Amino acid sequence: MNRSRLAPGAGIVTVPGGRPVLRTAEGEFLRIDTGRVGPGELVDRLTAGEEGQASSGELDGLIAAFEEAGHAVTEPRRPPLTGRTVHLLGDPVLTGPLSRFAAAEGAEVHPASADDVAQLAGRRDTAVVWCLDSPVPEGLWDEADRLPARYTAWLRCHRESAHTWIEPLASAPGDVTAAHVRRRRLAATAAHRELAAYWAGHRTPDTGPRPTEASAALIAALLTAALIAWASGEPHRGTGLPARRRLRRIDLRDLTVTEHPVLPVPEVAPLPAPTVRANA
Repeated sequence: MNRSRLAPGAGIVTVPGGRPVLRTAEGEFLRIDTGRVGPGELVDRLTAGEEGQASSGELDGLIAAFEEAGHAVTEPRRPPLTGRTVHLLGDPVLTGPLSRFAAAEGAEVHPASADDVAQLAGRRDTAVVWCLDSPVPEGLWDEADRLPARYTAWLRCHRESAHTWIEPLASAPGDVTAAHVRRRRLAATAAHRELAAYWAGHRTPDTGPRPTEASAALIAALLTAALIAWASGEPHRGTGLPARRRLRRIDLRDLTVTEHPVLPVPEVAPLPAPTVRANA
């Protein structure tokens, strides 16, 4: 019979001459009231992981409290992307490390093409990730933008000169799409005409910088983190922005990462039909 073990990231700290303290996965320190249970018994039970000597009902109750609070688990930890399928499109300099990272977290990873995207809609355990080492050509992501309306996850990144942008993960109707991000960015700058012209290809040849091994790994790690948030239902931790509302910019020159909140753009109501009045 398997015993409960401390949850990943949790640990018990024993202050010399004092009572044991739980250090949670979030880094908090919580005092443990062991009652009549010896601290050594509790530590042995939560770290041995196997059946030992018969335990007392009080120790069993203490272990149950750890389990209920999420600080102890009875099953081995499964990788967070287990049971999820990730389809990758785009430039190998980015899809290569992302494929390795997602697979290491338990995902089933497949290469895909633009023609495959429409067929993937409606698969709730599936994510489509499109990585570009260039600006996004007009209309390229229009079909993929329809995926969240059918509950298929949609994640993307692209590079504009020295900056790579990781857009919010969208997985349900009403989430932020690539079209929403473009509109929000145009609305946020006084140089909206120039930015639109840049996106449309009216620019000088690209001079980089290109992703290096380090920056590509960073981008892939951030994309993997967004996939993990999607697979886990995105539990709130800390004060950071949720993946569904977070636009990230990575400066490839010094690997600085900045976050920007972004909301979906409401649909514009249609204009009322003109009223035709007959002459009196």
